[in-house]
Amino acid sequence: MLSIAERHKYILDNLNKYGFVRITDVANELGVTKVTIRKDIKILESKGLLYKVHGSARPANPHVADLDVHVKDNINRDAKRRIAQRAVEMLSDADSIIVASGSTVYAFAEEIKMRAWHHLNIVTPFLRLGVLLNEAENVAVVQLGGTVHKKSLSVLGEEAARELDDCICSKVFFGVDGIDLEHGITTSTIDEAKLTRRMMRAASQVVVLADSSKFGQRGFGRICALEDIDVIVTDERIPEQMVSIIEEAGVDLIIVK
Repeated sequence: MLSIAERHKYILDNLNKYGFVRITDVANELGVTKVTIRKDIKILESKGLLYKVHGSARPANPHVADLDVHVKDNINRDAKRRIAQRAVEMLSDADSIIVASGSTVYAFAEEIKMRAWHHLNIVTPFLRLGVLLNEAENVAVVQLGGTVHKKSLSVLGEEAARELDDCICSKVFFGVDGIDLEHGITTSTIDEAKLTRRMMRAASQVVVLADSSKFGQRGFGRICALEDIDVIVTDERIPEQMVSIIEEAGVDLIIVK
């Protein structure tokens, strides 16, 4: 039987490798009770080495704050650019899409602006995106109306949702604040989560653009279950364990290098 120190090392090694560990899995793998592993995790948490959540442990607090979009712009910029470049390849020359808000989404919009289109329709709540792509040739922007959320520079509310009733689009692209095994796809506010769900209903395919830092994180507003997503585009630093979980959920995972 492993010593306490060996169990702790096993837990921390797996946290570093996978981004999270489940108490049941560790107990089964080590041949000890779940009570024993809960005690181990409690000790490690008291030392600031991990963060305990229901049934599992993570390297840090998974709950994220509602950050200003300009702050988000400077986080993982290279990964977001690669994700945006890959996402543009999913568009056809004469497409009609919904594009939500966020820093990765804005990088996606910049890539759209640099390409030539026959005729591209874009519906968006994102004010920055509307201004940017208004200058793009053969790109028609439908700007949703509503109450402006200052941190995201995006409109929210029932007015924006009602305007989506008139839209039939091939794809919706949106960023997230968290992708979590237990809680699914989340964002910072409940209103944004509600509008995103409405955008999903107006599109045939749902595409999430998320850099690897979003895995294991949780926003305040729950958008949907992991199974409700068709495609996730992310970077190569995604935790190994999340890859198999996403694929088991029937989601197409595109990893950019």
